[in-house]
Amino acid sequence: MTPQPAILQPVPDHARHLFFDLKPAADLRAALRALADACDGASAVLGIGAGVAAALGAGFTGLRGFPELPRARPAIPATQHALWLWLRGDDPGDLLLRGHALQAMAEPAFTRVQAIDSFRHRDSRDLTGYEDGTENPKDEAAVEAAIAQGQGAGIDGSSFAAVQQWLHDFPAFEALPRAEQDNCIGRRRDDNEEIGDAPASAHVKRTAQEDFEPEAFVVRRSMPWVAGADGGLMFLAFGKSFEAFEAQLRRMTGHDDGISDALFHFTRPLTGGYYWCPPMAGNGADLSALGV
Repeated sequence: MTPQPAILQPVPDHARHLFFDLKPAADLRAALRALADACDGASAVLGIGAGVAAALGAGFTGLRGFPELPRARPAIPATQHALWLWLRGDDPGDLLLRGHALQAMAEPAFTRVQAIDSFRHRDSRDLTGYEDGTENPKDEAAVEAAIAQGQGAGIDGSSFAAVQQWLHDFPAFEALPRAEQDNCIGRRRDDNEEIGDAPASAHVKRTAQEDFEPEAFVVRRSMPWVAGADGGLMFLAFGKSFEAFEAQLRRMTGHDDGISDALFHFTRPLTGGYYWCPPMAGNGADLSALGV
């Protein structure tokens, strides 16, 4: 089985994230089949929450909801939804219209509860000016990190996505001296070079993927978002399971050693959800693991 191709492709110019909740006593199967046929995995990625699998009586090992982390400092919200669609393209208007069409397919069984537009900023930078995804694995390493393998038909070729909307406090960030801004990230903004003597709270040190046991590699496809005067980052990470992302999140929030990530000086997550992205079969997504 092959993965949905967007997972391993660079971020597009524009994207739109759609989140849906289940309707009571809905006919899930018909809506899921329609969405699976309509999502090509390149311009539209399909992600399914654990609640859908539970409603179908078809859960499998590794599929679960976003974790509750009561000892996290700061608090990390869990806002798990039933369904997530990631639309990608060059024109925001086209994404809006494509989203309308997919929403119509979903509506017999799902209610759309949130829509967030995102975009590529400069050369894939966060709105703070720092390059995002520098340590992304590439080529075969990306496949190893992001794509499930050796787990059987219907699961092999799939991926597990963690999605969070982060809100930046721009005045707080801009009030920091440049050296402190760099130390929050652990890289210099001007040349993207890692700072060897950055503090232990630097984001780069909190999330160094090779420093975990086992190693915690993910493939990030994050993009900025703006709504009115607010903005931040739509964080998106794909893994062969949720384990690597969760290990990084626990370390960022001080579970390992009591040190919280310096990112929290100027940004915080508003949402958090886990979604399973099924493999492709022909021109659509393969939902056989869910019995659909």
